Amino acid sequence: MSKVVVYPGSFDPVTYGHMDIIKRALKIFDRVIVAVAHNAEKNPLFDVTERVGLLKKALKGIRRVEVDDFDILVVDYVKKKNATVVIRGLRMISDFEYEFQMALTNRKLCSSVETIFMMPSESYSYLSSKLIKEAASLGANLKGFVPPFVGKAIKGKLG
Repeated sequence: MSKVVVYPGSFDPVTYGHMDIIKRALKIFDRVIVAVAHNAEKNPLFDVTERVGLLKKALKGIRRVEVDDFDILVVDYVKKKNATVVIRGLRMISDFEYEFQMALTNRKLCSSVETIFMMPSESYSYLSSKLIKEAASLGANLKGFVPPFVGKAIKGKLG
């Protein structure tokens, strides 16, 4: 039986930290489904189609990865994809409380879906999409944070 994991998130935009988690997950699982949430409440810079496109381009050439989008409960999406595990990235201790609450809620909604927390490499542990967008809006060079085409797309959106 193939081991499939779902890595859900907003990915607005995809960062090297996200990509690091995906590569680490491929060491454990046979296939990783990167699932882009339709969460409009987060007021994303990129729409879902753009985020999916940026992820596909960023992950091009990495085998056993699928990029998709979803607008249902994560646990329902995981079951729909015949998976049983969700990966959540933890950068800093500040992420833990929220992620822990989400994992326990998902467990209550569907006890057959497990959550695994993964940490990125130390060099990416401080990266967040929010921080990247804020830095870009102030004219920062995004090299080392996101792939060059993502940096260009962010700058294009911000003007």
